[in-house]
Amino acid sequence: MSEKESAELPKKRVSNKKKTAKERLQEFWSLFSKEDDVLVVINADPDAIASAMAVKRLLRYRVKNVTIAYPNEIRRLNNVVMMDLLKIPMERLHTVKVGTYSKKVMLDSQPTHLPAFENIQFDVVIDHHPATRGWVATFVDIRKEWGATASMLVEYLRAAGMKPSVALATALFYAIKVDTQNFEKKATLSDAISFRYLFNHANMNLVRKIELSSLRRSELNYFKIAMNEMKVSKQRLYVHLGRVPSPDVLVLIADFFNQVHDVAWVFVSGLHNDKLVVIFRCDGYKKNAGSLAEKMFNELGSAGGHRQAARAEVPLKNLPAEMQDFSTRTLMRLTTKHFK
Repeated sequence: MSEKESAELPKKRVSNKKKTAKERLQEFWSLFSKEDDVLVVINADPDAIASAMAVKRLLRYRVKNVTIAYPNEIRRLNNVVMMDLLKIPMERLHTVKVGTYSKKVMLDSQPTHLPAFENIQFDVVIDHHPATRGWVATFVDIRKEWGATASMLVEYLRAAGMKPSVALATALFYAIKVDTQNFEKKATLSDAISFRYLFNHANMNLVRKIELSSLRRSELNYFKIAMNEMKVSKQRLYVHLGRVPSPDVLVLIADFFNQVHDVAWVFVSGLHNDKLVVIFRCDGYKKNAGSLAEKMFNELGSAGGHRQAARAEVPLKNLPAEMQDFSTRTLMRLTTKHFK
């Protein structure tokens, strides 16, 4: 490996695996002083939001101030309800002056994940996704085998001897539920230990309120469109919804149809912000949604995911002429071609 290639890699993480939780916590704390203004940057979803709340708790009384900022628009109703019920203070990233903060922390993501992160030099990165190239940070804790960053932050809190408040415990508990899909996705024993610990401190009524708040009344019309538009062939269900206010609508529809008996694959597409977005669902048994998404769309845009769930996003300008007038039948033809 050349010196240039080596410089583009994040700092080595092997040592993290050998450290105790208390040693890792002390190393994290050692980066901060009483005079620090800390910016915590997240791509807001339940795991990232809960993890940011935990870091804010860990740094209370140790720094001057902690601000949580995010670049994405939060539209999914569960996430909006989570923020409202638990009264989580956050700011949009474009409204804060990044340069005025003496320390920057990234959680549940990495600096190359979004263009909005690229010009920020982070001091701390804590994440459970596989490591990417092209960035460095003073303190790095990446554990790709863990199911949720929130589980990692529970370990930090316990090492610090800090009992989480009801709001924090509820957020962390819900985050682990979401990111592990109630432990139906890959997770570790450590995720389960964190989850069980939080059970004694979280408010289950609030968790249920957040979970059950998944649909806006305005979104019901898209279910009607989907019912009328759907086509089923060879245990594959296809729906193109046309223009949608958010890709989250496509996810809701795909998850709904994924419950239908005798349907092995679900493909739901729509147009949003000059992009074609396609959601893939299957049971993941002898099937791989992520692999199929990459085969179909990697050359046109971004695509990937897990065995049972995947997503593709393609700029409309990249679509070939025969796909410009995209429809449910277009989705069927394209998918069928890759099943041959």
